[in-house]
Amino acid sequence: MRTIIVLSMITLDGVMQAPGGPKEDTSGGFKYGGWTAAYGDKVYGSVVEKELKPAADYLLGRKTFEIWAAYWPEHGDFWPGINKGTKYVFSKSMKKLDPMVTAWKNSVVIKTLADIKKLKNTKGPNIQVWGSSKLIQLLLKNDLVDELKLKVHPLTLGKGKKLFDNGAIPAAFKLMESIVTPSGVIIANYKRTGKVKTGTIEF
Repeated sequence: MRTIIVLSMITLDGVMQAPGGPKEDTSGGFKYGGWTAAYGDKVYGSVVEKELKPAADYLLGRKTFEIWAAYWPEHGDFWPGINKGTKYVFSKSMKKLDPMVTAWKNSVVIKTLADIKKLKNTKGPNIQVWGSSKLIQLLLKNDLVDELKLKVHPLTLGKGKKLFDNGAIPAAFKLMESIVTPSGVIIANYKRTGKVKTGTIEF
């Protein structure tokens, strides 16, 4: 069975839309693309570099796949693994012979939740999920996320695509590793552990 790892840059209020640049994703009239730029530093960069090194496959929503397919095939020197690994694009509208799918080597279209569950039950490297807010929400709703690697930035944006929305199930996670960068970003890695435990706080 494979491990599904969600890696996400988020704001304090959970917005994850267009962290990389103004034109990355303007859907819904989003005006704050590139909101992570002010928080880059050596510590942040070293963490990202470490995350990009392991061999992995990738599970992406259609929108994220389209953004990446227009960029990464020509910038593989920075992230060789993204071109070598298999990209599974989750889309009901894309066809397996879509020009964008066939042009980016090792890209495969999957269409249903059952396809994701089947993929998770195969042998192979870990599966990383980047961007893809709606896909992540589907995974969370169906308890298919094994690890969360979050970078929580010290700002709020109010509007925009969010990490947690539309019915994530109650689930407990264990903090495995954390660091605070000089620019104030909390980088925390969580592993899925079990059910939510409740009780009464006594003072």
